[in-house]
Amino acid sequence: MNPARREAIYRGLRCATPSPRTELEFSTPYELLVAVTLSAQATDKSVNLATRKLFARARTPQQILALGIEGLTPFIRSIGLYNTKAKNIVTAARILIEEYAGEVPREREALEGLPGVGRKTANVVLNVAYGEPTIAVDTHVFRVANRTGLAPGRTVAEVERKLLKFTPPEFLQDAHHWLILHGRHVCVARRPRCPDCAIAELCEYKTKTVAEVQ
Repeated sequence: MNPARREAIYRGLRCATPSPRTELEFSTPYELLVAVTLSAQATDKSVNLATRKLFARARTPQQILALGIEGLTPFIRSIGLYNTKAKNIVTAARILIEEYAGEVPREREALEGLPGVGRKTANVVLNVAYGEPTIAVDTHVFRVANRTGLAPGRTVAEVERKLLKFTPPEFLQDAHHWLILHGRHVCVARRPRCPDCAIAELCEYKTKTVAEVQ
C-alpha cells in the first residue's frame, strides 16, 4: 500500500471518529492499568461492570493491596482468568508501592516488569495514560491491519513495527484507538460491515461484503 492511500485511510477513520478514546472506564493511570490487565480475553463491557464496583471500594495500589487476593476476587469473578488476574494485580500493587512510590511508571521496561503486563498492555498505558505515540496490537488491530492492507504481517510484532513505521506522524497518537474501534464495530471478524465502512473504497480486502436485500 502506498503512503497516499495509508494517509487517506487514516483521514477516513478520523472523519468517522474525530475524538477516539478507549472504551474502558478509568480516572487515573493506575485504574487504567488494572482495567487493561483485566481486559485480556474479556470484553471492555464486562471489565467496566466489574471495575465500577471495584473502584468504588479500592482504586489505588495501597487499597488494592489491602484487599488482597481474597478481597479482590469477588469483584472480578465474572471475568475470565480471574484467579490469575487477581494474583497479578495484587502483586503488581505491591511492586508499585515498594519500587515506584505507588505511581505507574512511564517507562516500557518498568511496565513490562509488572506481573500480568505484556507489551500490549504497556502500549495501552503509555498511549492512553501518558500520551505516548504507541500502537497496541490486539486481535482487532491485527485483523484490520491485515485485512485492509494497511500493515500486513504474520505476527503481532510485525504488524506493530509496520504500523509504527508507516503511520503518518499526525495520526500516530490516535491510530491505536481508530483501528481498535473500527475492528470492533465495523471491520468485525465474521462478516465485516463493508457497506457501512468509511474506508471501503480504500481498503484492499478482496471479498468485501455487500448490503443485504431487505
